[in-house]
Amino acid sequence: MGNIIINDLVSIQVRSTYQAYINLFYGSGSTLGAAFGGFLCDKLGWRLTFAVQIPVFVAIFINGYFTTPSTLGPNLAQRSGQGFRDALRGFDIAGSILLTGSVAFLIAGLNLGGNVFPWKHPFVIVSLVVAVVAGAILFRVEHKAARPVMPLYLLFSRPRGSLVFNNFLANIGINAIIFNAPLYFQAVKLETASLSGFRLAGPSLALMICGVSSGFIMTATGRMTWLIVVGSLSMLLGGILLSVMWDNIPTWLATLFLVPSSLGQGLSYPATMVGVLATSTQDDQAVMTSTLILWRQLGTVMGVALSSLVLQNALTAYLDALVTGKHKEDIILTVRKSVRSILDLDPKHQHQVIDAYGRSLRVTFISAISVFVVVNILVLTIRLPNLKPKKGDAGGEDNEGGS
Repeated sequence: MGNIIINDLVSIQVRSTYQAYINLFYGSGSTLGAAFGGFLCDKLGWRLTFAVQIPVFVAIFINGYFTTPSTLGPNLAQRSGQGFRDALRGFDIAGSILLTGSVAFLIAGLNLGGNVFPWKHPFVIVSLVVAVVAGAILFRVEHKAARPVMPLYLLFSRPRGSLVFNNFLANIGINAIIFNAPLYFQAVKLETASLSGFRLAGPSLALMICGVSSGFIMTATGRMTWLIVVGSLSMLLGGILLSVMWDNIPTWLATLFLVPSSLGQGLSYPATMVGVLATSTQDDQAVMTSTLILWRQLGTVMGVALSSLVLQNALTAYLDALVTGKHKEDIILTVRKSVRSILDLDPKHQHQVIDAYGRSLRVTFISAISVFVVVNILVLTIRLPNLKPKKGDAGGEDNEGGS
């Protein structure tokens, strides 16, 4: 909603500057959250870690209520002669339910299959079948909806569709990294949750700096393509570096390997947002904003789900292959329930379990590489307008190399 409001209030030529302000505060919050989340969990417990956020959310609610421009939102419908019920009639309820249902059942099937239940378990099979059927119906419903929650005509138009799917897949890869990085430091490097959380502060800071910088760069130069291309390549580099981590790698170097993917996200995402808006009509900009953010969030969810699928199944196989001894089953069950229990193992079994976690996480990071390869392919041939076209340039197209 914040992005949509800015779209209504600010011209496209300076919108990237306001995007930089958003990135500044979003990045600061991400940095603080990553740094102190584990600390609060260790000191206060996970329940209070969530509870301390409630006053902040209340303050945000009050601020939004009193500062959101009164000329926007529901008042637009009222001035056009539409009431709340009239506006609700055009809302894509069926699409929203199908979208939520298909994603929820897909996540349930992927996370439980091979981990909690065997793949042949009825609940896993039913979940995946429901996800596929609901997804198929969703496409049919969205094709006919007057105001679809997931407009297909936007997804299959270039360059907007390429940019949306670029961000969708990029978020899958990035969250496969960010979600599993703390586990690497806890299970392989045997660090506490607090310290592993602080390891994410550096990448979050890099994300904030690049996100802010890219906004001002776009405003100054009018160019977006090279930011998206360089950002996509940086994500790929990050996946490669993490996948080649060796045994006994210095912890500081492993932390440094987390930075390139965050740098890529900071460079690429603001440029993508402005890019899809610059190639859309004014009437399409609000729905284009929500569509891009929707697919980014789907990428976040799928990144966590798919990486968990890869990790848990790889971990099951490696623990079974590497752990030895008559108490093998008990050890495997214990270390899968609690990573901290690795500290209590004897040196022999501790080394075996750490080796299993290290190999499983390497497989997970390698899976992110394949996603980042597609991310880069999607932006190889995009053409985006220059926000500051030269005089006499009718199309104002960005003539950067490869765009």
